[in-house]
Amino acid sequence: MPDFNHRSYQKELLDQPDIPEADIRRNMVELDFINTHLGGHAITVEGFRTLLVSMRAAKRPIVIAELGCGGGDNLRVVADWCKKHSIDCKLIGIDLNPWCIAYGKEKHHSYNIEWICSDYSKVQFENKPDILFSSLFCHHFTDTELVAQLKWMNENTGFGWFINDLQRHPLAYHSIKFLTSLFSKSYLVKNDAPLSVLRGFSKLEWTDLLKKAEIDNANLSWKWAFRWLIVHHH
Repeated sequence: MPDFNHRSYQKELLDQPDIPEADIRRNMVELDFINTHLGGHAITVEGFRTLLVSMRAAKRPIVIAELGCGGGDNLRVVADWCKKHSIDCKLIGIDLNPWCIAYGKEKHHSYNIEWICSDYSKVQFENKPDILFSSLFCHHFTDTELVAQLKWMNENTGFGWFINDLQRHPLAYHSIKFLTSLFSKSYLVKNDAPLSVLRGFSKLEWTDLLKKAEIDNANLSWKWAFRWLIVHHH
């Protein structure tokens, strides 16, 4: 039985550098499906909308950048929402994996997305994005790395940032393990989806991480299904 009292630091298969491109692509397809049908994309839109309400009307496109963008499905969802509400935006996707970037460019070639293949911490913006965000990205890092990541996000956004990530919970673990065993055709998803829950967070852990990063007044809220949404603006 897994230990749900503490975060797992077992590495996910996707974090290995030698995953074949075809396997990466299958993983991206299934993650998009999971996020669509289990509410992950809806939480990303909610985080974006929450910040947008606090922003003053801009006379230029809103610049939105995602850390660990994978195949860019979160960016597509944000772009579609902006188009529906007549909001002009420019999108930036940042990911270390070249296969993810290649897949994103191919799948979302009709969108106004700038793709950056790099470790996020090495990216230097000419102009800070208005909004930075990540979805299912933070749980890939240790607590120490996350404190540095939170500080980086705070320093590199013009207005604010939000995070959409997993709650570590037995029901979330057993549910996703059962569902992926039935429907997934990706060995990456079958292995990493339940493991990512074990690498997820409790509310107390997020509170402690934000305190260590010296970030005050961040709004931390629980969302279905077993997600945390953290929103902060300057």
